[in-house]
Order: sequence, then structure tokens, then C-alpha cells
Amino acid sequence: METKELKFLLKLLGCSNYRASLSGSVFKSFKGKDKICRNLGDRNLVDFSREIATVNILSPGQALLKLDPAELPITDKERKVLEKLSKTSGKITPSKITSLKAAERDTILKTLSDRGLIEVELKIKRTKAEVWLTERGIEFLRDDYSPKGAATIRLDLLNNYVRFLRKTLRVKPEQISTSAVHSAESDVETIINITDEEILQTIQKLDKELGTDNYLPIFHLRQKLQPPLSRDELDKALYRLQRNDQIEFSTLLDPKPYTPEQVDAGIQQNVGGSLFFISVN
Repeated sequence: METKELKFLLKLLGCSNYRASLSGSVFKSFKGKDKICRNLGDRNLVDFSREIATVNILSPGQALLKLDPAELPITDKERKVLEKLSKTSGKITPSKITSLKAAERDTILKTLSDRGLIEVELKIKRTKAEVWLTERGIEFLRDDYSPKGAATIRLDLLNNYVRFLRKTLRVKPEQISTSAVHSAESDVETIINITDEEILQTIQKLDKELGTDNYLPIFHLRQKLQPPLSRDELDKALYRLQRNDQIEFSTLLDPKPYTPEQVDAGIQQNVGGSLFFISVN
């Protein structure tokens, strides 16, 4: 690993939930940050906000347009996007699709891409891009990274790493012999090992307490469960509940009623708005 890549990761370790804005104060003067971000992303050590850079219609999309419009398994707006792409040669930027608003356009492009009708090329978002440490990145820094050679590292970055190791390499309860302390630590471990069902019950309880009519903003859940859970752990649990059809997500259309911190609590997507509301099925 190059020194500049290590410094990039160490800076992330000093951020809340190991997450930061690429244009914010943490990385504002960091040279080559976009390239470093992509390189670390290719190794699954970090992930970042993405947007569609180019789009191109594929053969299945071309074939679909030859069918009777009444028989097409797509919406009218999706058909119009395909028709627009079919009339161009090669890749185009999403901005060339002017018949739709940006958010709706990106959602349609993602849907068509998921169906294998078009090909999209993703890149780091131009505005308000965020970068965060992945679960693999945490494992790498905790278990696998072995520094070699000579490098100049600022003490504040080293401090970030030391604090990270102290946090992630805590002594387990079974290693403590005193029964009273063992019991207390076991209670803490029980709190940390929250089940998906308990998370679902917490969502229902918060919705009832706050009167959000089965439309709970995710920041309320983060305030309740982070800690003991990390942001990544909670996100993964919510995705499991979604896959099991126990909850549904909705995106935030109007951020004005919320603070930037509350908006930031949403689950970022590569394309489209962040997942902000939770509804129980």
C-alpha cells in the first residue's frame, strides 16, 4: 500500500462512523483524492457515492423496442428513454436525456440497467460525494495491515489508528475471571448482539412513540442503535429485513424539513436519492 493511500485511510479513521465528505475539510486539500478513492474502492477497502457518467443501450434494449408498444414490459417513460438512447451512437451522458428531472431520470436508468437493457458507467459524484470505510477495510486495518519501510506519518493520523485498534480489539468477556465483572460484560455483549427481530421491534416502537405513521426517518433509528451497532452493521441488518419483505425503504424528495445531519443519516445509493424512510410491512 502506498503511503498516500494509508494516509487516506487513517484520515477516515478519525471521522464519525469512518465516513466523510470528499469535498469537506478532512479531504479538501488532499492531493489525488479521487484516484486514491477509486484505487481503494477497487480493493473493496472503501466505498463512495457514485453517479452515472455515461449510458449506452444494449442489444436486449434495442430488441425490446421492436415489440408492439402495448406489449412492452416497461413503463411509457422507460420506453421513451430507450428510444432516446437507440437514436444515438455509442455512449452519452445522462444530461442529454432532457425530458425527465434528474432524480427520476437516474432512477429509470438504474431500473433499465438492472434489467440488462442498458449499460451504465459509474463515477464518483461531482457534488456532495462521500467516502466511507467498508467492513473489509475495517478488517484489513485491524487484522491484515503490516507496515513496512519508512514513511512520514503525522501523529494525529497515528492517533486515529491507535484509537481505532483500541475500539475494535477490546477484551472479550470470557477472558475476565471475576464473576461479577464477567456478568456485567456479558450484559454489554447481549446489548451489542442485537437481532434483526429486535431491530424490527425497535422500528415499530419508535414509529408508535413518534407518531410517524409507518414512515420512520432512519435518523431516529440511528440515534437509538448507534452505538452499540456501527452504521455499517445497522445498514446490513436493514437490508436483510428488506430482503425478507419485513420492511420497505422510501427516498427523501424534499430535504428542507430536516437538518444536514439528519439527511446524512440516510442510506446512500450509487444512483438516485438516499434511502431515508422505513415502513414495516
